[in-house]
Amino acid sequence: MKQLIPALSLSLLVGLPLVGHAATYKEGSVTNGGSISGKVTFSGTDPAPKKYKVTKDNDTCGTGNREIDYVAVNNGALTNVVVYLDKVKEGKAFPAELTSSAIDQKGCEFKPFLQVMRNGSELAAINDDPVLHNIHTYEILGRAKKTVFNISQAKPGTVKKKVKLKRGDVLKVECDAHDFMHSFVFAAKNPYFAIVDDSGSFTIGNVPPGKYTIKAWHGTLKGQKDKVEVSAGGSATVDFEFKGK
Repeated sequence: MKQLIPALSLSLLVGLPLVGHAATYKEGSVTNGGSISGKVTFSGTDPAPKKYKVTKDNDTCGTGNREIDYVAVNNGALTNVVVYLDKVKEGKAFPAELTSSAIDQKGCEFKPFLQVMRNGSELAAINDDPVLHNIHTYEILGRAKKTVFNISQAKPGTVKKKVKLKRGDVLKVECDAHDFMHSFVFAAKNPYFAIVDDSGSFTIGNVPPGKYTIKAWHGTLKGQKDKVEVSAGGSATVDFEFKGK
């Protein structure tokens, strides 16, 4: 298993170049939109799931070890990948279901393990357990990470927080009370994204004709990118291959 992105002290962020605020995405109609499809695969040795010892709140969290398969490979296909178009300024509307998003803490596990929310919208942190959770979210900035919000939830209930990432695209979610709880939230800055299915396949539709940078993000493996051109009413294909040791 590859190591998780290490936490660096905020002091290491000093000296990083400043990046301006991303332009607001403009929703509208798309004429003669095309589509992009493809598949994400994995080659090399599939890392074993990472094991965490469950050491507290056993009545709720269970006993023994908690396994998290960060690199989930299914017959050569890599899952838990978000494929997206980078820096799209205008186009189709965001999916209605992204008006609000939620991450549930149930059985001392974050559910879902991976989801997409709309950048700038609210994320609801739900505690369904009768134990204290401390949901701690970090904006991933290359090899560094920066706290976005840090909430202690001593009893069941819901807390909502607005999430607007300026430089990064991803939240790493952890629980400061239980070190075996982990998940990821991709904060989409435009609606041209897709989470691959169990076969590693994806389709991004209603794309305005033009040339784009397309990226594939994974929680622990190095991201990939490519160029793609979409013709009016046409379809393009882009595949990504992630490699293990």
